[in-house]
Amino acid sequence: MVPNLGTFRPGRVESCQWRGVYELAARRKKSLGIKAAWPGFIEPALASSINRVPDGARWFHEIKFDGYRVQVHIHDGQVKVFTRRGNDWTKRFRKIAADASEINVGSAILDGEVVVPSANGVSDFSVLQNELKGRSTKIVLVAFDLLYLNGHDLRKLPLLARKAELKQVIEDTAVQFSDSFEIDGQEMYQHACKLGLEGVVSKVRDSAYVSGRGNIWVKKTCQQRETLTIAGFALDGQKWDGIYLARRKGKDLIYAGKVDHGFDSKSAADLRKRLTPLIRKTQPYTKRIAHRGIWVEPQLLAEIEYRAKSAEGKVRHPFFLGVREDI
Repeated sequence: MVPNLGTFRPGRVESCQWRGVYELAARRKKSLGIKAAWPGFIEPALASSINRVPDGARWFHEIKFDGYRVQVHIHDGQVKVFTRRGNDWTKRFRKIAADASEINVGSAILDGEVVVPSANGVSDFSVLQNELKGRSTKIVLVAFDLLYLNGHDLRKLPLLARKAELKQVIEDTAVQFSDSFEIDGQEMYQHACKLGLEGVVSKVRDSAYVSGRGNIWVKKTCQQRETLTIAGFALDGQKWDGIYLARRKGKDLIYAGKVDHGFDSKSAADLRKRLTPLIRKTQPYTKRIAHRGIWVEPQLLAEIEYRAKSAEGKVRHPFFLGVREDI
């Protein structure tokens, strides 16, 4: 049975195959890691990019979140939040530190992602960045691994056992849990992309926690395609610097972002030649944007590939594929 990813909330997804699995793993583990001194910051495990989501009982799959990777330390009565490179961002992530302070442990190290979930549960990196410009109240920590707990190093425990302990530790706190899905990998990926999620991270279910980039954690980001209207272009001096995009919504023309990747010298020159006769003095957008450009009549269409869209509909990591001549 495929979980209903349409009702996704960070930490609130349920898959029928996984109900009770974490609790079972917790009961079966022989010991809770290895007794060890406080390790300080641990180099995070990183997922390698792949072309296809893996299948088979060896793997389970998690949502790839669109946020900031963090490591949360609870030690000596203090909570600190570190970036993936080990920078102390506790002051910037005050809310995350406050949320983690609810966890009733003597010491712990959590691995997770700071996100801003939208109404449908999809995280949005651009919204997160805007939130961090002020005193954010919307950010949440989605935890997906537990590396250290109460004087014990858990990194050599199987991932399934670490997640079982993590789920129990953060229960009834504001920290949310990243659940796992034991379903066909490609089917999981298709559902995730259909919902506009960032992608899928697949992990070997009985693997230890290994710092650095390896093949026991792998990721596949979603690529989406859309035909968008060209609203203008940009020059850096006389050098081509991409095109401004628009999306039609009824009678309105809405800003959809700027793309500056996917052009070579020939395609840039050809497109500039085609756009020059269409130049106009004003922006074609219904609502003016705060960008300088050379604006054109919205007549040409471009095929754009991108990973995800922001809450405002702007494309993220866009790539120009070509002008659509057939529409």
